[in-house]
Amino acid sequence: MSDGTLGGLNAAQWRYMALSRWENEGGASLHGPLESWGLSDGQPEVPPLSHAELVQLRVRVIALENLVIALLAEASDRQLALARDMAAYICPRAGFTQHPLTIHAAARMIHVVEAAGRFRNVAEC
Repeated sequence: MSDGTLGGLNAAQWRYMALSRWENEGGASLHGPLESWGLSDGQPEVPPLSHAELVQLRVRVIALENLVIALLAEASDRQLALARDMAAYICPRAGFTQHPLTIHAAARMIHVVEAAGRFRNVAEC
């Protein structure tokens, strides 16, 4: 591990492996998210969330987003650039169908990085 690798893979290779799982909309397993459910029709039988569960989920997402902003406010310029690059990486590429949720997620990631930059500037004052 002292040579900058983990399990024979360098950081770029690990990042590529992690991001390639993102492309299959979640990467729940090596075979993709739906196959891991073991269902033949590809549709998992998930009960709908109650109103209280949706509210709690929103609260948690807001809290996590604010924590990420706080952490990114202390990040190096290289780490901020990497976050922007990751947002660009998940955007649809030529020949792929543009999925609205993926496009929105990438835009949201950029928004979080920019919010961290504004928070960083305020914290320095």
